[in-house]
Parts: sequence; structure tokens; C-alpha cells
Amino acid sequence: MKAYERLLKYVAIRTPSDENSSTVPSSQCQFDLAKVLESEMSELGLQDVQLTEQCYLYGHLPATEGYERRPAIGFIAHMDTVSDYCEHDITPVLTKNYSGKAMEIAKSGLILDPAVFPHLKSLKGQTLITSDGTTVLGVDDKAGIAEILTMIEYIQDKNIPHGKLCIAFTPDEEVGRGAEHFDVEKFGADYAYTLDGDTEGEIQYENFNACKACFDVRGFSVHPGSSKNTMINASLVAMEINQLLPGCETPRGTEDYEGFYHLERMSGDCASANLSYIVRDHDRNLFEARKKTLRLIEKNLNEKWGEGTVTLTITEQYQNMAEIIAGCMHLIDYAKSACEAAGVTPLILPIRGGTDGCQLSFKGLPCPNLGTGGHAFHEPYEHITAEAMDKSVNVIIELVKLYATQA
Repeated sequence: MKAYERLLKYVAIRTPSDENSSTVPSSQCQFDLAKVLESEMSELGLQDVQLTEQCYLYGHLPATEGYERRPAIGFIAHMDTVSDYCEHDITPVLTKNYSGKAMEIAKSGLILDPAVFPHLKSLKGQTLITSDGTTVLGVDDKAGIAEILTMIEYIQDKNIPHGKLCIAFTPDEEVGRGAEHFDVEKFGADYAYTLDGDTEGEIQYENFNACKACFDVRGFSVHPGSSKNTMINASLVAMEINQLLPGCETPRGTEDYEGFYHLERMSGDCASANLSYIVRDHDRNLFEARKKTLRLIEKNLNEKWGEGTVTLTITEQYQNMAEIIAGCMHLIDYAKSACEAAGVTPLILPIRGGTDGCQLSFKGLPCPNLGTGGHAFHEPYEHITAEAMDKSVNVIIELVKLYATQA
């Protein structure tokens, strides 16, 4: 089966995670896909296939006889999608022989335009896969799942010698909790790769240090007609908080290794208000400086408006895995060689975000990230091509070969 055919099957199963849930997994719908994958893994000959109560799915392909001493290599992807643009069933749309020009996504009114997505020109002649424009497609990260299982099928069909291959599909990556309950020992790999990136050939091992920062503002609401020197408008204080942050250090104004403050959501009235940010930086010292800036804002506004007016809560999320991968750079060297063997240009790029591999690396499983061929994640413009998926499959096939013969 082709990787894109698997993708079409998987995206039809809605799996949005829920950041407001305290359960594991955060949404029960993730089990709907996990059970399908559990059966497919067994059919493909994977052994010890196990779906846990927390919706982690594990399995492995034993090493070919004579290759048992080769490193055990793992491949990981996540089953959940974002909850945004995922309120109803997902309908994938195939556009064969795509023109490489601007086109309407189905009849949604949304235009997929090379002026916004310049890489579209390079997809001319390929089979483009989108949603109908009313939902996400689910490429992130069902493309990774499809490519991993297509690789396993190919390895089996072609009798390609290999060391032990370990496979895992995780829940709740999109809400930052995908690696929390991952059982590294059960997984059984010496090293692993997540398939959760964008363009085919991407190799990523430097990611943001990350935290969430929430400001809760307590105002003092009195009648506006008699509020001279008494009213504290919580919404205005919230606006003041945002104005104290550097205006150019937002996602729109930064790139590559540059960090940012991103206001995700805000709410409030005169009596109370809330601002929720995500804070990112590749450099640990600059990351700590960003948190110091936030604490200084809290301190100064409490001095201005009264103690207890502003309460800042910082929640750590993940760290830059580069310091872990630095001790096993063969993971990157082999990934580059695998791309070249597959005829794909390797792209060493920093992750402007995070993956399960960040946390797994710090749990003792070094785990860089590879591209799946997808683009425009987390929005109705999300797309991929069948040909890009084939290339990504070929890359991990070559990676398996390299670890079997050269490691």
C-alpha cells in the first residue's frame, strides 16, 4: 500500500487532543485510530504489539538473523491532531497533476497561493492532497504514521536485512504531553527518530526551550461615574502587560533561531483578565532572560497598581534537545546520508517548536526529527503530495539500511 493511501484512511478518523482535559489521553477519540493501527501493525508482522490504557501503541520488528547486534532503531509519530479546525468530519481532496499555481481548496473559498506558500511552485505535476478547506487535513502527524508503516511493509516485502526496529505511536503531542507517559524501556530502542517535520529531507535536532506564561489580572470594579482614583480596569492592565513586551519579538517578526513571545489567547473585563503566552528561544540564556522580563513586568505592575493585581504563572514545557544529540551526532550524519541515498536534499533546520523527541531525548532516548513532506500544519491550508510521502518513506528505508550495514 502506498503511504498516501494510508494517510487517506487515517485522516478520516478524527483525533483532536484537548488541552483543557486532565485525562490521559486527553480525548478518547484517539483510541479510534490507535485500534486501527494496532490491527495493522499485527498484520504487518510486528511483534509484541501493545496498546496501553493511556493510548500509547508499541511494537517491534525483530532483527534479521545475524543482525541482532546492530543498534535498535526506533520510529515514532503521534496520533492526535490540533483541535482547531477539527469540529467535524475531515474530507481529503486529491488534485492530480497540480499546476503549481494558485487554486481554490475544493469550494471553500480559501486560496492555496504560491505568493503565500512559495514551495507550491515546486509541487507542479504532483498529486496534491488537501482537506476540503473547512478543516485541517491531519498530515501532522498522520503522514508520519503512514510513512513508518509503509517502510515496515517495504522492509518485509523486499527482505531487507535490518537490526531491531521499534515502532511507537503516541497521543497528546499537540498539547505538549505526548512523551510524559512514554515507556522508553518498553519501547526498546537505542536511538529513535520522530517523523513529525515538514518538507521531505528535513533533519531537526535543535528546538526551542519552551514555557507557557499566564498573567491573571485582578481589577477593582466600581461604578464608572464614581471611580476617580479607585477603579483598576483589569483589561487595561492586561493591555499594559502586552505593551511592555518587545513588539517585534512575535512569531511574525522572527525566524530561524530567533525567539519570541506569542500571545495565544486573552479574555477579560473590568474586574478580571487573563493573558496566555507561549515563550520560546533556542538559546538557554536568552530563554531565561525572557522569563526574567516577564517576572519584572509582574513586579513593576504590582508596585504600580497594588500587590496582588498581577499574578504570573510560568509552566515549563520542554528543552533544546541539541545538548543531548551532541553526544550522538551519528543520528544526524546517517540521516543526511539516507537523504542523499534516496535522492532527497538534506535540510538541517532548527525546529521553531517542539516534538515528542525533545522530551524523549532528555528521558534517555536521543530522538531527532525528520520531515514528512507536509506543509502549513494546524490550519485548513495544510497539504502534502503523494510524491513527497514516497520520498520520505525512501529516506527512512535508507536509514534502516545504513544502521544495519555501517553502524
